[in-house]
Amino acid sequence: MKITRVILFLALAVTAFAAGADSQVYELRTYTAAAGRGAEVVGRFREHTTRIFEKHGMVNVGYWVAADAKDGGGDKLIYLLAHKSRDAAKASWKAFSADSEWKEVAKRTTANGQIVAKVESVFLETTDFARPMDAGNGKGAPRVFELRTYTAAEGKLAGLDARFRDHTIGIFARHGMTNLGYFHPTDADKGAGRTLVYLLAYPSRDAAAASWKAFRDDPEWVKVRTASEQGGKLTAKVESVYLTPTDFSRIR
Repeated sequence: MKITRVILFLALAVTAFAAGADSQVYELRTYTAAAGRGAEVVGRFREHTTRIFEKHGMVNVGYWVAADAKDGGGDKLIYLLAHKSRDAAKASWKAFSADSEWKEVAKRTTANGQIVAKVESVFLETTDFARPMDAGNGKGAPRVFELRTYTAAEGKLAGLDARFRDHTIGIFARHGMTNLGYFHPTDADKGAGRTLVYLLAYPSRDAAAASWKAFRDDPEWVKVRTASEQGGKLTAKVESVYLTPTDFSRIR
């Protein structure tokens, strides 16, 4: 009986591991350009990089530049990729790095020095209360986007998720905010277990300001926030970056 239970446990563990390996993941990447070379970074993506990514199985979801100088402005490119799995991501990046066309492009575009000063990557999985973030078609009038990162107070991520799941996203929608992706980082050193990352869209920056004011004044939100924080605040830190879609972004 003991041996049977051990075998069953191992079989379930292997199945769970395999399921995790096959699960779609997203990758949020932030490129800080060398001083004054943001346009070159964006140009390289527009003319070459996005196409080579797709050749190696990566899905281009969205590309943005920071809207405000305090966040890097035109020298900060933020983009989102989708991969079939974490293993697929690893294989795609290996193939991309070895691609002869990419090597030639990289050589040519860095002839006068590196154009990227810093690269940051965070792998993400969708939360249970958000649909996977589908790539758009690149059509339509450009909107204003907002990337928000919430660091939960110790042990409070489940409560924060519950508040979004049961209340916040509905109140957002009521006040004209478009809910896009909601994610958790997958790696401990990037905030797994304590971080919620999400994207909103608005018709304009003025519309964003009006929506946030209406949201914060909403009686339901005031009631929900008060009730959910009786045992202490759910968030330890909130970060917000407004984004402008590039002309080649599928999500606009």
